[in-house]
Amino acid sequence: MTTNLGTVRIVGAGLLGTSLGLALSKLGVDVVLTSHSQKSIDLAIEYGAGRAAAESDNPNLVVVCVPPAKTAQIVAAELVAFPSAVVTDVASVKNSVLEDLAELGADLSRYVGSHPMAGRERGGAIAGRADLFVGRPWVICSTSKTTPEATKLVESLAQAVGAATVAVEASEHDRAVALVSHVPQLVSSLLAARLVAARPSDIALAGQGLRDTTRIAASDPNLWLQILEANSSEVLAVLKAFEVDLHSLVAAIESGSAQTASAQIVKVLETGNLGVERIPGKHGTKHTEYSQIVVMIDDKPGELARLLTEVGQIGVNLEELKLEHSPSAQIGLVELYVVPEAEQKLIDDLVARGWRIAG
Repeated sequence: MTTNLGTVRIVGAGLLGTSLGLALSKLGVDVVLTSHSQKSIDLAIEYGAGRAAAESDNPNLVVVCVPPAKTAQIVAAELVAFPSAVVTDVASVKNSVLEDLAELGADLSRYVGSHPMAGRERGGAIAGRADLFVGRPWVICSTSKTTPEATKLVESLAQAVGAATVAVEASEHDRAVALVSHVPQLVSSLLAARLVAARPSDIALAGQGLRDTTRIAASDPNLWLQILEANSSEVLAVLKAFEVDLHSLVAAIESGSAQTASAQIVKVLETGNLGVERIPGKHGTKHTEYSQIVVMIDDKPGELARLLTEVGQIGVNLEELKLEHSPSAQIGLVELYVVPEAEQKLIDDLVARGWRIAG
């Protein structure tokens, strides 16, 4: 399968750049990779994410995948170096990049700010995945100066790698990601920081809840510092609202009134339930609209792969999947989410194949 993207030049061979190169290369796109880190380029090329840049390259599209602090300067340089190419970037902030480009006098008619809402707590070329963008929103932040052709080309890029495009103004993007991405990073890091001085015996009791809420705390501090500084005003607004909620909860617990404390705790938990229900799952559908089947698997190599293979043989489509496993446990729990009408068939067939269903 090929696309009409032509040659795509990717600047930066970190997680996003390498993942994009892998996804496009699978489609037969001519992908050119360049980066300040030769080691990253060599690794990304070895993975199959593209080829090394050449002086004769004439890309149709340039995708800048570098940290936010460097994004505007590199975008401006690429616009000058390739005067017939459309240039986009994948930075986690959009308004500050746009303002910097305007100050630099960049040709904004060929620039399209974009941001795939996809990532991992691990970074670098070694973490690249060809399916990173599948089913994820890809924000497109065109301006009044952007040509329709430029916007269409970047939309085609996102759609080619399986993402769903969402048109948003740069300022609106930054306000939204402060809530759904940037503050969650800080909350996760603050919680994980409490573990530094904790007793090892306490941490040994950790279950999946702690792992879920601290997973992204393993992210790169230097990259996140740039993101948070670039979007500080929007992040601060969400943090202040969070501070009010936290103070209300602390005050209720400190009040000495069991009734007051209970009422506030219930309010927090119930409001949290409502918030979680608004988070979309596959195709924008909530988990509450799926049936959950929990399968117990032995803690030994190949069991998870065997389970997923047999689910495919049974012919039931998985909408979502979660895995819970404690290092000290001899089994893992695999949560399978399916449409309700497929639940009983999958249970019956899995049991017939010897799988143990929890509950």
